[in-house]
Amino acid sequence: MRSEADQEDERLASLAVILPLAVTGFVIAAGCWTLFAVAGIHLRAELSLTDLQFGLLLAMPMAVSAVLAVPAGLAARKFGARRVMLICLTGLAVCMVILLTTDTFPGYLLAAGGLGLAGGFYSAGLQFVISKCQSHQLGLVLGIFGSGVTGAGFTYYLVPLFHEAFSWQGVPLAYLIVLLLVLALLILLSDPEDAIADPETETSIRVLFQRFRRQGVWQHGAYFGVIAGSFFALALWLPDYLSSQFELQVGSGAGLAQWFILPGALAQILGGGLSDLHGSHRVIGRSLLVGLAALLVLSYPPMTLFIRGVDATIEVEFALPMIVESIFVVVLGVALGCAMGSLQRIVIIESRQNAAFVAGLLLVSACSVAFLLPVIFGAANHWLGVRSAVFMILFLLLGLCQFLYSRFSRRQERHAFLQPGL
Repeated sequence: MRSEADQEDERLASLAVILPLAVTGFVIAAGCWTLFAVAGIHLRAELSLTDLQFGLLLAMPMAVSAVLAVPAGLAARKFGARRVMLICLTGLAVCMVILLTTDTFPGYLLAAGGLGLAGGFYSAGLQFVISKCQSHQLGLVLGIFGSGVTGAGFTYYLVPLFHEAFSWQGVPLAYLIVLLLVLALLILLSDPEDAIADPETETSIRVLFQRFRRQGVWQHGAYFGVIAGSFFALALWLPDYLSSQFELQVGSGAGLAQWFILPGALAQILGGGLSDLHGSHRVIGRSLLVGLAALLVLSYPPMTLFIRGVDATIEVEFALPMIVESIFVVVLGVALGCAMGSLQRIVIIESRQNAAFVAGLLLVSACSVAFLLPVIFGAANHWLGVRSAVFMILFLLLGLCQFLYSRFSRRQERHAFLQPGL
């Protein structure tokens, strides 16, 4: 009979293989979410797309991810996370083939919808990685897996690079090769037992919803949706914002946007690790305060102040230099990333047995917010004519989130103090 030390060594060895594979797959999946954020600009010129058609291309991956996230989570628990991950990766590879062969808007729209399989991969992949880690490592492991969102930033770099050298279709080809490689490695290096299926698991969504409402998962899921959705929406919006604000080429704006996505995605590791050490509530609250401070600075639009002097009118220009604004964008990304990693940890700890289903709920809330916010950003820009209104909206949204979360966490602490035995 194996000792606990032997079982722990075996678990860590398995995690050392599983985690890099799952993270690599999620990097590619996250890249699929933002593929049309840059490639769509070239497609709009090539196919003479309307604003509505362009908006549909941007929204379809997020919308389908929101639809698939919960069913994929249930399937991962019932049939095995590894199987669902393989299905999602295969579907994404098929979408890359469609992108390489189609030249019509319906074909691109079909591929854009198929890219929503990235959401299913997230739900199943999260269940896959936590099956081999202990509770004291959970925040760090979840943060490492969540850092796969860096794939969204790689797309901003790869599309302009390939478009300049060949054509933007080189990106789907590169993704197809990596997807096939990850598929092969996942089949060869992992066993079906790495994510054991549970055919008897609860699949009634109504029963699961009632259970999670008692555990407080709903509230944490809503806060995660607002923060992660704000992160994704701003990631989609930043290339156009930075290009317009500083009169840059689209490729240059996309390159600057990476400095929001990459540090923010990697900060999930920091947020999860700090939560393991100091507790999630403290990390979430302080991260939101830092994010609000950055948004307050970014919200101020360029302005001109006229001072009527004795002999002349003095004109004072006020505008953040590009380097200063970029620094605050990085700070905002890191703050949101820390909060995301910490919230993800606390939700999964509260419902670890149904982690895949809960991951689906988290993704539904995040994708829903990420789907709605760009529409609100566009409407605000149209009505106000101020580009920094985007940051004003996020400041109000996250300020409300900070206020409500503070009340919620204090209520939970008071309840735990009064009823310590529960």
